[in-house]
Amino acid sequence: MRLEDYWGVGPKTSGRLESALGREGAVAAIESADVRALVDAGVTRGRAVRILRRADGQAGIDALATRDARNVYDDLLSLASDRALTEHAADRIRVLTPLPTVEARRDRLDRILAAREAWADLDGDARDAIEAAFRDYDEAGETERAAVRAALELREAGLRGEPFDALAEADPDALRDALGALGYVDNDGSVAAGADDRLDSLRSRLDTANELRSGSFDVLETIQSRGVRSLDDFRAAFVQYVAQETDLSRGEVEAVAAEDARDATDFVSASLRALVEDLEADVAAREETVAEELRDRIWAARDDVDLAVEAVDEVALSLSLARFADEYDLTPPDIAETGLAVCGARNLFLDDPQPVSYAVGDHELACASGPTPPVGDRVSVLTGANSGGKTTLLETLSQVAILASMGLPVPAESAVVGRFDSVVFHRRHASFNAGVLESTLKSIVPPLSGDGRTLMLVDEFEAITEPGRAADLLNGLVNLTVERDAFGVYVTHLADELSPLPPEARIDGIFAEGLTDELELRVDYQPRFGTVGKSTPEFIVSRLVANAGDRAERAGFEALAAAVGEEAVQKTLSDAEFVG
Repeated sequence: MRLEDYWGVGPKTSGRLESALGREGAVAAIESADVRALVDAGVTRGRAVRILRRADGQAGIDALATRDARNVYDDLLSLASDRALTEHAADRIRVLTPLPTVEARRDRLDRILAAREAWADLDGDARDAIEAAFRDYDEAGETERAAVRAALELREAGLRGEPFDALAEADPDALRDALGALGYVDNDGSVAAGADDRLDSLRSRLDTANELRSGSFDVLETIQSRGVRSLDDFRAAFVQYVAQETDLSRGEVEAVAAEDARDATDFVSASLRALVEDLEADVAAREETVAEELRDRIWAARDDVDLAVEAVDEVALSLSLARFADEYDLTPPDIAETGLAVCGARNLFLDDPQPVSYAVGDHELACASGPTPPVGDRVSVLTGANSGGKTTLLETLSQVAILASMGLPVPAESAVVGRFDSVVFHRRHASFNAGVLESTLKSIVPPLSGDGRTLMLVDEFEAITEPGRAADLLNGLVNLTVERDAFGVYVTHLADELSPLPPEARIDGIFAEGLTDELELRVDYQPRFGTVGKSTPEFIVSRLVANAGDRAERAGFEALAAAVGEEAVQKTLSDAEFVG
């Protein structure tokens, strides 16, 4: 397969990958979703993520049928990657995509839940030790040696249980032996400092001998300053001085001392040159021996090392997702074929949101807190107050559906999530022109009209065309959703303008209940099922009257109050204990 056949890989990227990894290596990196390999080859991290999402999960990305759905997906993975224990784990989280089968979703969910349970069973010291082990692994550049050390530290910290079985498969004694060899020998046979004390000592002596050779005239003057009178005395003083400086024995220095030097200068130069050559040969011989010993130790433990490298990355991913689930109090959904139902669902993008319960389709949930949603309706039309949380509810449902599609737990007390081939989430757009209407219809209708099951989450159609025509279009969408065996939630202020809905649809409402003492809108975000919500403009006008900056401005808003119902406005202000 050509590299350029992969989505996002153009000629420049292809050339960069092939130069760094070779064609087969580059294909292997893409097929295994190895962000690290692509980044090391010179591809930017963001581009690598986009390439790998498409390479390994094109169908999953295509299931996110609108830009708004993909934006929610990106934001969810950003939240999850923030809890990653390593940079590589964060990269792997960023390339997760919706999984194609219910079985694959359940398998991933089971692994995450097992990791979460194992994490919960650890005390604070053990968790700190595990986080420190992964931090060191990250800082060391995720090398083989760092992986082996991390594997040993994770075992020592007590990380046990089904999701970490791979750690138990590697022989700890073999890993400990390999740890002393890994990272010390390169492919060219060079051995790093610290691998062997004798080699380090020889190198130190060689360095000193080279320094003496470079400063041979200083050596000559130092020996002559000691008052030697004969060549034999000079020779003895030289041997003593060099042996002392290099930590060699007198015999070792004597063995390289020049025999036929013309004078003292020639003797020092020739002897130091011979000493350096002799030590270089000793260093080379010892380095070759040590390199062979290190390779033998690594080879003997190769299978265990490979297990440790793979296990550490898999454990990092599982624990990172477990920490994400723990941080946001996520729960496993029941994975079903159809429908979407939640009890106590929370929007992950908000601080301290009010939990809500909602459903379209069949389910068997019984909500412990809040009302249990109706069963069987394929479509709901959601109405109600301005700033009442209707769009937030759509976004919350999209979060639940997308997380479940990736085999991840969801932000709800309980949930049932069906297998959707397409998720259409469309936010309200403020532009009012034919271009926006056309682009919106081209975005949301094709997924609904195609093969497979679609979840429609569509916000305020009336914002993109005139109200009468918007009501007609919304009726058409509701009927099409039912006809196509899909599920949908449609937000609108046009409930009264809709034609009779099909039996498979219902109308729900969100209600504003007044203003707080601080003149903020007080809303019950839990929809009331089977009830048309009210926009309650008197609450908004009441706030504008109360916050008017001058007399003329206030008079204008009071005129609006008369139009929407002055009595209702005055009651709202009274309830909020506002004194004019």
